[in-house]
Amino acid sequence: MLCLVPLVLVGVVAVRHRSVLAEGFGQLRTASWPWLLAAAGATCLTWVAAAFTRQGAVVQPLPKGRLLATQFAAGAANHLLPTGLGAGAVNLRFMTVCGVPLARSSAALALYLLAECVGRLGLLAVLLAVFPHALRLGTLLPGGSPVPLLLGAAAPAVAAAVALCRVRRLRRAVAGFLRDALGEARSVHTRPARALALWGGSLAFPALQATGLAAVGQALRLPVPPAHMALAYLAATAAVALVPTPGGLGSVEAALIVALVAVGGPAAVATAVVLAYRVITVWVPLLPGALALGALVRLKVI
Repeated sequence: MLCLVPLVLVGVVAVRHRSVLAEGFGQLRTASWPWLLAAAGATCLTWVAAAFTRQGAVVQPLPKGRLLATQFAAGAANHLLPTGLGAGAVNLRFMTVCGVPLARSSAALALYLLAECVGRLGLLAVLLAVFPHALRLGTLLPGGSPVPLLLGAAAPAVAAAVALCRVRRLRRAVAGFLRDALGEARSVHTRPARALALWGGSLAFPALQATGLAAVGQALRLPVPPAHMALAYLAATAAVALVPTPGGLGSVEAALIVALVAVGGPAAVATAVVLAYRVITVWVPLLPGALALGALVRLKVI
């Protein structure tokens, strides 16, 4: 039910601004196909970057071909569970099938998520420092007092802290997991090749995603510099990371449109760019990804 709430809100906004959406769909007829193909190529490279990061998060070598196929299939699984849980479940199962103990697989998954978060926020911080006035935050922040927003953001952290303080079994489980995670992180960073794969892939993954959006922007002649489009992408995806919609459906589209308008793009063209980008990165790979996921399950790869 919580996953449906953002979809309902996005649906209401889409109905209220249906004229902008209709104009955005009309803009797709003028797209430059070479740039769209470049966006598709960048999307394919994101699966390679994800495979490098996954291998870098675990010491034990994983079969390269099956690892890459698993990253492709994990995209389809993300549309079944919210906030990347589908990909996490697929990769956790893949590592255990490859003989990695469950505790180490879970630690590797946590290390991957941490590296991906650090890479995304690091690139965002660099672009904000280089282009401090590109993103007009005043158009993104709600009016009025920020106290309710801050309280809502802090509530989950407070609830988790209270649960850890009051439930001894939970404290033991978390402490054991942290020991395993820290041990796995130390082991990974004693191997330069693993550390390079982990952090290089975690930086390349969001950079390639932002490159794909910038290529679609060039295809539709969005009057925004590519670096500003990359900044808008990183800011939007960081903002909606905790919105529990499967595959970011609805929430990512809305945040990307708002962010592209905030960096100076016209609303209709920004809408067309986001629609084309999501078609290339989500809807076109969805069916082959689902077929690959089914094949990997039948072959007992996951």
